[in-house]
Amino acid sequence: MKELKLAVIGKDVSASTSPQIHNFIAAKMGNRVCYQRISIPEDKFEEQISGLIENLDGFNVTIPYKLAIIPHLKTIEGDAKTFGAVNTVTTGNLCGYNTDGLGFMMMLRNNGVEVEGKTVLVLGAGGAGRSVSEKLLEAGAKVSVYDKFYGNVLSLSKEFKGIEALKNIPIKPYNIVVNATGVGMHKSVGQSPVGADLLSVCAVAIDLIYTPQKSRFLEIAEEYGKKIINGEGMLFYQAYFSECIYFGATPDSAQAERLFNEYRKENI
Repeated sequence: MKELKLAVIGKDVSASTSPQIHNFIAAKMGNRVCYQRISIPEDKFEEQISGLIENLDGFNVTIPYKLAIIPHLKTIEGDAKTFGAVNTVTTGNLCGYNTDGLGFMMMLRNNGVEVEGKTVLVLGAGGAGRSVSEKLLEAGAKVSVYDKFYGNVLSLSKEFKGIEALKNIPIKPYNIVVNATGVGMHKSVGQSPVGADLLSVCAVAIDLIYTPQKSRFLEIAEEYGKKIINGEGMLFYQAYFSECIYFGATPDSAQAERLFNEYRKENI
């Protein structure tokens, strides 16, 4: 059996759990990978990327290189075209993909969250917010987006027709509120992008943050008895979709959910 040489590349991936997740998924699917973390300083990206393309069978891309990688590819497919950002690369054909949105939607499905016809507030119009908003819209949700930079959300609403651009966050009972801002991790641990006035009247709170496992945003929602979901599932499922791309496998929702549950049991 061939062992694929894979990696996650980003500015600083020293703490990334991607090797652990990808090695787990590959082994459970009967495949073999050698998966590395490769941190690249921003001023060295152009200098180093060609060598990585030559020496790896594929790689995952994270902040801040999801756009910078595109000029080095021959084609981009599916959601990578839609979002204009790449998180998965196969070097044999120099093709880029984006599995973030697919991972998010699988996380919702496997947590029993229906989105068709539901009102959803997405906080943040950056890379994660863009992919989440478009997939929710595609699935039939009524999507409103707020970002502290109104220009970001305005351009997003022009690109994806049907998204409501918000200048301010109205206090009203959304079915789902998604935190795609990053507030609540790193230096902002203990902070929430919105307060109890909003979360107390909404049904489901979803945070794309997975470290800490329960952000302040989720704690507030839980205090009011709301269903809460953190971003761990999205991280796992986007990796699952990447593995399917690397090995030419057909994604299977039931298999992905079983693997995620096994992974969590082994890594609690």
